[in-house]
Amino acid sequence: MSCLVPKNYSIISIATRSIISKRYKTVTKAINREFRGSESETENSWYVGSYGRGTAVNTSDIDILVELPLNEYNRYESVVGNGQSRLLQAIRDAIKIPYPCSDVRADGQVVKITFSDDMKFEILPAFENVDLHGQGAGTYRYPDTNMGGNWCSTNPKAEQKAMKQKNISSNGLLYDTCKHFRCIRDKYYSSYHLSGIVIDSFIYAAMGNWRWPIDCELPLAARGDYERVLCDYLKQNTMLLFPICLTAPGSMQPVDTSSSMECLNKVMSYIAE
Repeated sequence: MSCLVPKNYSIISIATRSIISKRYKTVTKAINREFRGSESETENSWYVGSYGRGTAVNTSDIDILVELPLNEYNRYESVVGNGQSRLLQAIRDAIKIPYPCSDVRADGQVVKITFSDDMKFEILPAFENVDLHGQGAGTYRYPDTNMGGNWCSTNPKAEQKAMKQKNISSNGLLYDTCKHFRCIRDKYYSSYHLSGIVIDSFIYAAMGNWRWPIDCELPLAARGDYERVLCDYLKQNTMLLFPICLTAPGSMQPVDTSSSMECLNKVMSYIAE
């Protein structure tokens, strides 16, 4: 069975995007008020994850990175006994003020919000890394409450830039393919795990220079050739008993694929074979 990638995927409706925007502003304002004494609904935060990379579908969680003042990092770093956990609890408490009836809980590295309509937000508090000259390095530290607490690093802006540039050069094929993989996963393999960053990183690496034909341009390949190229890439780069090695677009940070391989293979097989 095959289910080839369709062109011009448009998944999330304008009405849903409006709800997302309203909730994003409410969350941002609550955290800015608590940590900066500011009433801004948009400053110091932005969409990350699939929504920020342009590859989300209507079942995707909405990820938000909220940048906190550096003095807060020093405060929570000096806490004895998992200051990272205490930071997430402070974020949770701030969000509970405008959303007292929603399910808001700290979970590992983020604060998760589940709304009554089943929409889910994940809030990542982070601190910008700054070099010796006081310039932003483009990466951010965020809390990880596991193993007694530590700090991890992320570079979402580099990932978003790389994804956007390749989507433009592929005439929209990158985003369409990433969304298609998500839809197949959610429709047929929802009981399996396949993370969004694995999907995006795999397709970014595997698609090479493939693109949708521009207007009035005849297709240069037979129907199904592109999907077979993706499938061959997965087979050729997956060693026996070892998952495929991927790095995130732009940031080049290693992507953990170990728990996603079974579902990735199933989705790829459904699409291409």
